[in-house]
Amino acid sequence: MKLTKGLEQAACIVALLSTQDSQAPLASDAISSRLSVSPSYLKKIMRKLVVHNIIRSVPGNNGGFFLARSPKKISLLEIVEAVEGTDSSFPNSGLIKSVFGGIREDAAKRGEQNLVDVFQQADQVWGEYLAKISIADILTQTLEEHELPATNWNLFNQES
Repeated sequence: MKLTKGLEQAACIVALLSTQDSQAPLASDAISSRLSVSPSYLKKIMRKLVVHNIIRSVPGNNGGFFLARSPKKISLLEIVEAVEGTDSSFPNSGLIKSVFGGIREDAAKRGEQNLVDVFQQADQVWGEYLAKISIADILTQTLEEHELPATNWNLFNQES
């Protein structure tokens, strides 16, 4: 399975917002600058995260983005599903039926169903694993800290 680079960008956005000072929303231009991502593409990713209630938008001159809830309550699975969707990893186009189709229709149908079932089970195991890991788990391990530090990334980007 190959995930898009949008997933990595979404995870980075959530990481930035997880460490953003809770008193100041993080401006989209600060995020765009920090990640070196085009503002228009960033807005598409941010919109997906807003729709899935991972982040929230604050309008206005001093507006920007906050996490919609604690980083401890945002799983990696939620971020994956927000960006990549919830479709099965197996692209069933019906081609497998052609292996035995016309000769053994029953085997063709079973073969297709067996393959679909295997990938559905794999997707379920993968999803259950990602659902157990929060963005806070990843960040505290990465930063080797028990609590997430608070940084006003808006100011940091202005100083860079």
